[in-house]
Amino acid sequence: MSLSSHRRAFLKSTFAAAAVGSASSALAEEAKPAPIILPKSSRGILLSCKLGMIAREGTGGKPLNIVERLQTAAEAGFDGVDFDEAGGFTPDQVREAVRASGVFVHNTINHEHWGTRLTDAKQEVRDKARANMDHCLRCSHAAGGSGILIVVGKGSDGPAEEIEARARIEIAKSIPLAASLGQRILFENVWNQMMYDHDKGPEQSADRHIQFIDSFKSPWVGQYYDIGNHWKYGQPGEWIRAFGPRAVKFDVKGFSRAKNTFTEITGDDDDLPWADVRKAIADTNWTGWTTAEVGGGGLDRLTKVRQQMEKAFGL
Repeated sequence: MSLSSHRRAFLKSTFAAAAVGSASSALAEEAKPAPIILPKSSRGILLSCKLGMIAREGTGGKPLNIVERLQTAAEAGFDGVDFDEAGGFTPDQVREAVRASGVFVHNTINHEHWGTRLTDAKQEVRDKARANMDHCLRCSHAAGGSGILIVVGKGSDGPAEEIEARARIEIAKSIPLAASLGQRILFENVWNQMMYDHDKGPEQSADRHIQFIDSFKSPWVGQYYDIGNHWKYGQPGEWIRAFGPRAVKFDVKGFSRAKNTFTEITGDDDDLPWADVRKAIADTNWTGWTTAEVGGGGLDRLTKVRQQMEKAFGL
């Protein structure tokens, strides 16, 4: 073989190796795993807001996309977000929003649970309600969260025992999915005329809520305890102690018994006994996510809400 032939063979093999190396580098880059998104803090009480609280428009009325909205919560100092608009997104879209924003999502909600209920007399409606719940489970898993919030139903759908049985049957069908995805199905206490006496006075207990949770005999169900909602009906510190480890997450809002209205968290009219809430948290060694559910807005408003939460929990 001539020198020229040797040179051509050498160059050919060199270019081939370079091409393989370049392709390998491209594949390695393509296969590089997405970064793991973590909460901003590792403290015992984590602060979040509902996605629905975050303004959809920025300065000058500029529309904000989902990534920008999540980032606004982080800029306001929240550790994460409760994605309460899950009904409008696919699991893939939720995952991508979390990755692109770098903001942790700990929970998902589909507010259709108010209109499409697990306690409805019609099975086809209950089927739809359960499908919505399963969608939330998949969205929370995709986001890297740990649970979903649901409103169990509505008292006007029938006698208490009957509607609780309807909801229990449907929720039980979804527990295997929840377990497989590592997600908790969490019940919020709301003014839905279930598991409390809506027209009676304060100092009611959490017993009926606890009985409902315990009826599942499953670690995959629990309480998303709304501290402000039932201050009208019972002592929040006592409810937290009664729930114990059943209370996985807290919703946060202010409420005035004196004026029978919701208020700013720790505002002048908020007569909720926050000191006893803090004591109950200490008594039960509670740690986890707390989520503001109040009027929202832009960066300044969200920052104020975060500061109010810090005051409420003594952070």
